[in-house]
Amino acid sequence: MIRFIASRLLQFIPVLLVVITATFFLVRTAPGGPFDSEKAVVPEVKAALEAQYRLDQPLLTQYAAYLGDLAQGDLGPSFKYPGRTVNELIAAGLPITAELGLYALLFAVLAGVTTGVIASLKPNTAQDYVPMSIAMIGICMPALLLGPLLLLVFGIRLDWLPVSGWGDLPGDKILPSLTLGAGYAAYIARLSRAGMLEVLSQDYIRTATAKGLPRWRVVVQHALRGALIPVVAFLGPAFAGLLSGSFVVETVFGVPGLGRFYVQAAFNRDYTMILGTTIFLST
Repeated sequence: MIRFIASRLLQFIPVLLVVITATFFLVRTAPGGPFDSEKAVVPEVKAALEAQYRLDQPLLTQYAAYLGDLAQGDLGPSFKYPGRTVNELIAAGLPITAELGLYALLFAVLAGVTTGVIASLKPNTAQDYVPMSIAMIGICMPALLLGPLLLLVFGIRLDWLPVSGWGDLPGDKILPSLTLGAGYAAYIARLSRAGMLEVLSQDYIRTATAKGLPRWRVVVQHALRGALIPVVAFLGPAFAGLLSGSFVVETVFGVPGLGRFYVQAAFNRDYTMILGTTIFLST
C-alpha cells in the first residue's frame, strides 16, 4: 500500500508541475496587467507596485521565485485584495463553496434517486418517458442558462426566494443549490433507473414478490439497496465536480465562495489568485 501511494505521488508531482508552469505563463499572455484599469494610474505608482510584487523582474526569475514560495506553502499575496494572501482567501471561500456543494449534492441524490425509482417502476410508459426526458434536458442545460432562468422566475417574477447572497436571508441557499445540483440530479436519475431495472429482474426480487410482500416494501427494502451501488460510486467524483464547477453559480447568485474569487481574479488579472486556486483545485 505504501509503495502504491508513493508511486501515485511520484506520478502526480510532474502533472502538478506542468499545470503550474502552464498556468503561470498563460495568464501573463493576456493583455494588460493587475494594475491596469480604466482609471489611469500614475506611472511612478504603477512602477512601485510592480516592484513590490516583483512583476518588474524577468518571467523566469518570477517563476523561480514563485516555485520557491510554493515549496514553503506560500501561494503569494493577492493583487486585488491588498493586505490579504491567497492562502487566506482560499481559506475564507472554501467553506462556503463546500457548503454549497453539499447542499447541491443532497438535492441531486434525493431528486435523482426518487425520479429514477419512479421511472423504473413502469418502464416504457409515460411514467418512464416523462421524467427521463426531463432528466435529459437537465443534463444538457448548463448552469449559465438555468441559473438566470430560476432567478428570473422564482426570485424576480414570483418573489419567493432571495436572488443573491449567502447566509443572510432564509432560503438564499435554495436557488444556488438547485442550479448547481440539477445536472447531477439528472445523471443520478438515469443511474438509478438503470440500476433499478437491473435489480428488479433478479430472482430474489421475483421471490419476494411471489411471497406476497407489498410492492413498496420490495422496492424500498430489497431492490433499492442494490440499485444504489452505482449512485454511491458516483458520489465522490460528483462532489469533486461540484466544488470545481461552482464558479458560474457563485457568480450568478453572488455567493462569496472560492469560485467567485476565481472569476474576479480572472477579470482583474490577479495572477497569484488564479494560480493558487488552480493549484488547489488540481490537487
